[in-house]
Amino acid sequence: MSDFQYLAMHSGPDSKQISMYDKVLMLKPEKEEFFNRELPLYIPPPIFSRLDTPVDYFYRPDVQHRDGYNNPQVSCENLIGLSRARRPHNAIFVNFDDDDVPIKPLEPAVQTWKKVCTNPVDKKVEEELRKLFEIRPVWSRNAVKANINVHPDKLKLLLPYLAYYMLTGPWRSLWVRYGYDPRKHPEAKIYQVLDFRIRCGMKYGYAPSDMPVKAKRSTYNYSLPITIKKPVSHTVSVQDLKHGLDTSSTSSAKKPAFSRYKLKDSIYIFQEGDLPPYRQMFYQLCDLNVDSLQKIIHRNDGMETECTERDGWCLQKTSDDLRDTMSLMIKQIIRSTRPALFSSTSNTEDGKEQLTYDSGEEDEEEDFKPSDGSENEMETEILDYV
Repeated sequence: MSDFQYLAMHSGPDSKQISMYDKVLMLKPEKEEFFNRELPLYIPPPIFSRLDTPVDYFYRPDVQHRDGYNNPQVSCENLIGLSRARRPHNAIFVNFDDDDVPIKPLEPAVQTWKKVCTNPVDKKVEEELRKLFEIRPVWSRNAVKANINVHPDKLKLLLPYLAYYMLTGPWRSLWVRYGYDPRKHPEAKIYQVLDFRIRCGMKYGYAPSDMPVKAKRSTYNYSLPITIKKPVSHTVSVQDLKHGLDTSSTSSAKKPAFSRYKLKDSIYIFQEGDLPPYRQMFYQLCDLNVDSLQKIIHRNDGMETECTERDGWCLQKTSDDLRDTMSLMIKQIIRSTRPALFSSTSNTEDGKEQLTYDSGEEDEEEDFKPSDGSENEMETEILDYV
């Protein structure tokens, strides 16, 4: 017995259902006229179920209501859809073309954090994050996780309490302090985000399989988002949240308390001589700790006239110049660690390699897709709040 049955039916003039099976199913080689006929378009749905494994369904008798009971009105709130229910984290999302930015959090976000902030550990984390936003008004979540020790589930509730989330523009996927509008401050260009991907391909001297930075997931081992065969994340109980998830109260406290949840600085800082931890990284311009990169960023200091959605307060194609310079640095690192990958007849001048890169996407570049749960996937962070 099949799991699902999809019938090609058409409603006639008298509302009678007519089977189109013989007209849409090709049983033998047909001529061009067969494909040019005027028929309704029948395309199977992309998925029939959110689950890919059978589950037990415990049938129960219909609920017997009292006389006079009326069924509730059908609306989008009580329909079963393909997507899961929204998570009530109460974050505020702002687009680049929005007129204003929020100056305070939503009241549900305040109430939610006050409800879980019940011990000194949580209050200390709140003060630490407040100080971070006073020092720097724009942060990525990875940068926050590298500077303070906080459980990820607590951070999901704390960030909407202190900052709003930018969806588009040069500060996309970043958290901005309430009341601060980077579009009105030219000095905010150092907080813009750079989407950097390690270039690979034979034109760069090495194949994807030769890269020291391996992909988190192979494209041949891909699971649809609707599958239930996902890595099991650490479950957190209500008691854990109330007690601040202190490492001293957990049985698996092998790491010291000050570093249990903190990430390494390399997760958000780019330094000369070090390879990025992932093939795709999201850096803020102020976290590119290389003098040559900072010179590119500050080429128009004092001459910023317009904030654009693509380049922000920087000159046009600043992101392209940064990617080219960073790619050259990474290739030199790979050359030093694996000299056999490169030809000995490479043209050099004054001991430095001269390379020319094409802007935009490369045909031979590997189409890298970050894995589920990767720490560098800032573009998927929005899924935690919708």
